Amino acid sequence: MNLTITKANISSDGGWFMNVFNVVDSDGNKIRDKEVIDYIQRRIETSAGFVPSRRGSVGVMPSEEHTSIELAGTDRPGLLSEVCAVLADLQCNVVNAEIWTHNARAAAVVHVTDDSTGCAITDPKRLSTIKKLLCNVLKGSDDLKTAKTVLSAPGVMHRERRLHQIMFADRDYEKVERAGVRAVEEGSSRPQITLLNIEKDYTVITMSSKDRPKLLFDIVCTLTDMQYVVFHGMVHTGEMEAYQEFYIRHVDGLPISSEAERVRVIKCLEAAIERRASEGLALELCTEDRLGLLSDITRIFRENSLCIKRALISTKGGKAKDTFYVTDVTGNPVDPKIIDSIRKQIGLTALRVKHNSGLAPKPPHQETTMGYFFGNLFKARTFQNFKLIRSYS
Repeated sequence: MNLTITKANISSDGGWFMNVFNVVDSDGNKIRDKEVIDYIQRRIETSAGFVPSRRGSVGVMPSEEHTSIELAGTDRPGLLSEVCAVLADLQCNVVNAEIWTHNARAAAVVHVTDDSTGCAITDPKRLSTIKKLLCNVLKGSDDLKTAKTVLSAPGVMHRERRLHQIMFADRDYEKVERAGVRAVEEGSSRPQITLLNIEKDYTVITMSSKDRPKLLFDIVCTLTDMQYVVFHGMVHTGEMEAYQEFYIRHVDGLPISSEAERVRVIKCLEAAIERRASEGLALELCTEDRLGLLSDITRIFRENSLCIKRALISTKGGKAKDTFYVTDVTGNPVDPKIIDSIRKQIGLTALRVKHNSGLAPKPPHQETTMGYFFGNLFKARTFQNFKLIRSYS
């Protein structure tokens, strides 16, 4: 729904929960449309009493619309171009996809259809061929880990939720040093994360980082994947920064008990924040969709020495609307002359520069301390007459 959470109070105990979210629309305005508010309430009320098991089948639901392909492997320049070329050669039309890269690793969830039928690919032999050829592309010549290709035919999943799981399973939070891969810079531009145990009750996580859309979603997904439960929390966003504080326990009811686990949690939360960071120049493509379009576009990027850091691919009504975040092969900003040349090749009206997010963010404020937000959580609040959604005008 493209809503942004500006503040949040989270609390649960004794089998009950009370969560309060302050949300605005994409323009930063308060939501006053009653239909939108009613829709949110219906969705939450429908799912509030049903919490299905997520282990082993997270977000997978039957569908005949497309075949889902999950990819994981070592990142390198031109990787997406090679993947798209293989799919085009196999008459697979990419209808939706999302690609993330982080710490020399790459992960993607790609939805494809059979170009001749427009439906999901179900032939076992054809699926086996697709998997084999994509694995060959992902392995390359110097893969540090085993490349993975998983096909779900047919299936639908929450792509972003699944991408977090893929990269977490691929241990992208572990530092990798390779020639030609720029290390993540240390310092104030990185997320600031501290962990502290309160007696034997909770581990308190305090985080400050540059604010961006879906930051809270990324944090909660990672904590859930690590088998931690959030009991209380507070979220506050400033003009550029976001501050978050969570009181957590492991699913066994215990707080974090070892230094090794404390370090691991910090690394995993840093990775969760950084995976979706909009690194590089954002290029937006809007044109008529066709078989091989993505292969042609990514080939042009590769031939001009662009490296795709993140990509969001979508099609609707025969139109392709894709967003690519690109840098040069060394991870530095792209020469504007190269961008002009690429736009002339693809079409000035089809490809445009969306925005440049390559500038270093301002350092987060350093005065936030553990307990600052949570201390005000229950002031002047009552549980009487509490409903799932309440709009304050």
